[in-house]
Amino acid sequence: MAGLFATLRRPTNISSSNFQSSSVFASRLLYLLTVISVSLAVFAYVLQWRGGLPDPTTQWIPGDDPNEAGSKPVRLSSSSSGCADILGQSRTASFPYFRDWKFDFGSSPSGSDLRPKISITTSTSAGLEQILPWMFYHKVIGVTNFFLFVEGKAASPDVSKVLKSIPGVRVIYRTKELENLQAKSRIWNETWLAGFFYQPCNHELFVKQTLNMEMAIVMAREAGVDWIIHLDTDELMHPAGTSEYSLRKLLADIPEDVDMVIFPNYESSVERDDVKEPFSEVSMFKKNYDHLTKEMYFGSYKEATRGNPNYFLTYGNGKSAARVQDHLRPNGAHRWHNYMKSPKEIKLGEAAVLHYTYPKFSDLTSRRDRCGCKPTKEDVKRCFMLEFDRAAFIIASTLTEEEMLDWYREHVVWTDKTLIQKLIKKGILTRIYTPMAIVQGLKESGVFVSVIASAHRDIIKDESLSSAGNRNASGYPHITDTFPRKIGRILESQSTARKFVDFSSTDHQAIPPESPPGMDGIDLADTKYLLNNSSS
Repeated sequence: MAGLFATLRRPTNISSSNFQSSSVFASRLLYLLTVISVSLAVFAYVLQWRGGLPDPTTQWIPGDDPNEAGSKPVRLSSSSSGCADILGQSRTASFPYFRDWKFDFGSSPSGSDLRPKISITTSTSAGLEQILPWMFYHKVIGVTNFFLFVEGKAASPDVSKVLKSIPGVRVIYRTKELENLQAKSRIWNETWLAGFFYQPCNHELFVKQTLNMEMAIVMAREAGVDWIIHLDTDELMHPAGTSEYSLRKLLADIPEDVDMVIFPNYESSVERDDVKEPFSEVSMFKKNYDHLTKEMYFGSYKEATRGNPNYFLTYGNGKSAARVQDHLRPNGAHRWHNYMKSPKEIKLGEAAVLHYTYPKFSDLTSRRDRCGCKPTKEDVKRCFMLEFDRAAFIIASTLTEEEMLDWYREHVVWTDKTLIQKLIKKGILTRIYTPMAIVQGLKESGVFVSVIASAHRDIIKDESLSSAGNRNASGYPHITDTFPRKIGRILESQSTARKFVDFSSTDHQAIPPESPPGMDGIDLADTKYLLNNSSS
């Protein structure tokens, strides 16, 4: 019996011995792998510290030699527009898809085949910190040409030279020469825009925008563009409803008999009072009336308005894209028209214009500083077309900065999380992240820094060749430097041709910025229905 138990115990001893041997081997293997990993990490760190191993994130920083991207960080002088901190790249290469992308759709053989060609025209006095993200975002979604009518900061040499260095960009300075040319244009001598003439602030801007749009149409035809859009630099196109998030794809699918596409606007709803970069920081928007049911809109009107004059702080009648064709003309900053026919238009059910309205606290004072009106209820009506702009101007002109900030938080900033969730659930508010991701990706990929650095090097090279004789008294290039004589002749010839094509030039007034429908726009039956269902 003892021998039997000894025999039974023997395999157990053998198994125990094998297990111990395996454990020792595994421990040694694990130790060896750990040592190798640590050694490689230390070796890589030493190489990188000594410059022997390039950091992948520096591949998006342009150096002095474009063929050696990442070899040197860019050094921008203080004269390079003062926006390096805002437009400077992150050290995190989290969105590398724009690396080595030239954004030049029109100058290469492949780019010229992309159809339709889309242009945006704008009138701006903004700096690079606003214009570059706005412009390159639209390049990403398919815009090929930009016609920039600049003044103020946008017309300064440090800003305008950067803009002119970008493929597909045309810069037109607002000079006395340009104003004289526009005074001979066709629409200046017609009646449909005359109601806005010789009035200050927003009315003056509205006239400038319309006259610039008239010129942009001629430039668009010269450039072979298919569609033209007027947009401000605080607005982004949002081509929702397309599989590729592409404005080109969206307009390519529009039926050929359609002349104009209406994009309802969404309005930004900021959640902080310290926003610095709206395109990168704001993701919440209030939907347009056209994208809501009547019951949803009016049923939530009071909560969505929050004591402000209207559902939107500013305009609610959207922007539009026009097919470039004969007899096209602007119809104010929001619409287009045609001298020979009533344009066939459609309104899109998903795509929109994202309007970043008063997204920064400083917007209160900047608007005030651009307008010389008196802060009275009577005088602001001459200066501003919309109620909230009038109220904001008076507040910015009469209150202390602390009082202004309190007013801004109450009327602009959304801080009530419960209300936000309620209105998101109802569909009044919505989150839109794609523009934010694109702009952040462009920044992190070094696109903005690269454009500024490249233009800055060109400025240094050109300084030795420049002469005072190439500039007029204002310091801006002559109009013939940036605006071909041929286009000027076309504008003048259009003016003389007015008597022959008066078909639809005076049958209505230009469409100004308009507020969304108010509660006075519903009938008694609607009111009773909404009162009975307002608790839902």
